[in-house]
Amino acid sequence: MKRFILTLTIAAAFQNLAAQEITLDKIYSGYYRGKGIAGITSMKNGENYLVIEQGGIAKYSYKTSQKEGNIVDGQFESYEFSDDESKILLLKESEPIYRHSFLGKFEIKDLKSGKTVTLNEGKFVQEPRFSPDATKVAFIAENNLFYQDLNSGKITQITTDGKKNSIINGLADWVYEEEFGHARQYEWTKNSDAIVFVKSDESEVPEIYIPIYGKTLYPSEMRYKYPKAGEKNSKVSAQLYRLDNGKITPLNLSSFKNYYIPNVIQTAKADEIVLITSERIQNASDVLKVNTKTGAVQKLFTETDDKWIDTDSPTLEFLEDDSFLWGSERDGNRHLYWYDKDGKLKKQVTKGNWEVTDYYGFNPKTKEIYVQTTEKGSINKVVSKVNIENGKSQLISNAEGNNSASFSKNYNYFIETSSTAAKPYTFVLKDGNGKLVKELQNNDAQLQKLKTDNFIEKEFITIPNEAGDQMNAWIIKPKNFDKNKKYPLFMFQYSGPGSQQVANSWDNGNALWFEMLAQKGYIIACVDGRGTGYKGAKFKKVTYMNLGKYEIEDQIAAAKWFGNQSYIDKSRIGMFGWSFGGYMTSLAMTKGADVFKMGIAVAPVTNWRYYDSVYTERFLRTPQENPDGYDKNSPTEYANLLKGKFLLIHGTADDNVHFQNSMEFSEALIQNKKQFDFMAYPDKNHGIYGGQTRPQLYQKMTDFILENL
Repeated sequence: MKRFILTLTIAAAFQNLAAQEITLDKIYSGYYRGKGIAGITSMKNGENYLVIEQGGIAKYSYKTSQKEGNIVDGQFESYEFSDDESKILLLKESEPIYRHSFLGKFEIKDLKSGKTVTLNEGKFVQEPRFSPDATKVAFIAENNLFYQDLNSGKITQITTDGKKNSIINGLADWVYEEEFGHARQYEWTKNSDAIVFVKSDESEVPEIYIPIYGKTLYPSEMRYKYPKAGEKNSKVSAQLYRLDNGKITPLNLSSFKNYYIPNVIQTAKADEIVLITSERIQNASDVLKVNTKTGAVQKLFTETDDKWIDTDSPTLEFLEDDSFLWGSERDGNRHLYWYDKDGKLKKQVTKGNWEVTDYYGFNPKTKEIYVQTTEKGSINKVVSKVNIENGKSQLISNAEGNNSASFSKNYNYFIETSSTAAKPYTFVLKDGNGKLVKELQNNDAQLQKLKTDNFIEKEFITIPNEAGDQMNAWIIKPKNFDKNKKYPLFMFQYSGPGSQQVANSWDNGNALWFEMLAQKGYIIACVDGRGTGYKGAKFKKVTYMNLGKYEIEDQIAAAKWFGNQSYIDKSRIGMFGWSFGGYMTSLAMTKGADVFKMGIAVAPVTNWRYYDSVYTERFLRTPQENPDGYDKNSPTEYANLLKGKFLLIHGTADDNVHFQNSMEFSEALIQNKKQFDFMAYPDKNHGIYGGQTRPQLYQKMTDFILENL
């Protein structure tokens, strides 16, 4: 009996010991999952805000932070108000398509009468949008544009030529959605009497087909239009539809840049819409004003750059007098500029050796804009208000970490979401000057669990590259780190244009896995080299026409720097990356074969000729113009150099970075008689998830690291 008790005591001790470690089982069981606040939206009165809760959409008071009941009861995936807040659009059911697009079933509830209307007779639609007067909802079904009158229920079909893989009305094609960052390609005028939309003719765009294996006897196929670098894109045109006569009028853009029409934007004026357009070479954008009464198009101004313009995320905000704010990198950093309604520059609003990273709004009473910036260092993001007339600025968020804001409509309050690399997300209510009103939600319990399991804080450092830049980096050292001991180094990076992985913010992605690896005796590090963002346009755009060249040089330089530190075993350096990061890892294991012992590349691009036109040509131009920029920076060209242990991973149904990339690289390695490991995930897309996929994937990668590094 005593022996049995002793055995139980020993077992309990081992259990307790195991509880002091971060494990994959804990990570994927949700044990460390944090808490958030979903769907924060200010009401028009500026005194209340809404959030999505278990029982419905709840209304809270900014002043008291107390709940005042539910606006709507029930379960919804998302919601959107009409401009006057008389009606609310509720997403009841959805099916994903690509990164942003999805099919949805929607209801519209009249908040005054309580009446509920089903959109499109309960059938799936895409991108519904209230008219500004709240009497109609436009939507897209089967590539055609419609609107439904909310009083009569009548559905009017605006276009009739929509056809899968051929004609799309008011909706982005695959490459527009992926690279310009949104699916909706139409907009109502402010007075609700017209819609301007983009028509895309993708009939000549080459088609990609992906086998779907499933559990059927014969695999099925997924087919869609995917323009690869240098190939044909959709032919786009801008169309004006007026509700009063039911006619569609093509807008004449022949005098302007018109190859791409990434953005359709509502202005503050009743009969206006603004289009942002560019040529195939994305180094200039026209900002065009459309008169929706006459169809006349006027150029406000052209934004130019000797390399490229990020047309996927423009800052364009129209103020009440129809003047507008515009984001530009023209002085070397991303800042805001103020134009009058006719496109004449009034002044540069923000200045300094830092960047505006987000724009939240304008308070006409105080003449202040609210922005997120890097003014407290490139690894931090803070929130400030700036007077557009005198330039006076006031910091209203924490001075460190990653801070974002959701403002009340009158700007008297905001909910600040903040985190650091050492502290998970906290949600606090503040007044317009940044004074704390109340903490709404913290994640102290999440942090305590991690600390109990020996969570180790990142250290931030800088590392020199051969060009003389100081590159931002973080490092995680094992607990009880001994500077006299040599540790294996496992490097992670992404490295894509304008990206950032070295940030003073909480990471709900790979961070816990890295913590687990550190507990197993590895030093984990991440370096943001040339091409990454938030350190100015020069640092970001030096990679132009040579995507991959300087990025891999910097990763190799960083690995060598680490290898020269007394605590790193330079013979045991590995790298991991996904997507662009997988591309970099593939280069590291070939061009950097003498430095890296092991690498894991997930869903990598292996030749930019295989990737989409908009993204790739933005940084490289076309393969016809710049063949060396494509081929000389492709890991397939250096397959003969592979020396270390290499694991290549890809989902067979990746609609973004096609499985073809890994197949081509595999063939190059095979023909050079190189041994490597390969893992294909059946029917998984670029994210490689679903069911037990992620736990299996991360266990496989963990085992590979333990065995080979």
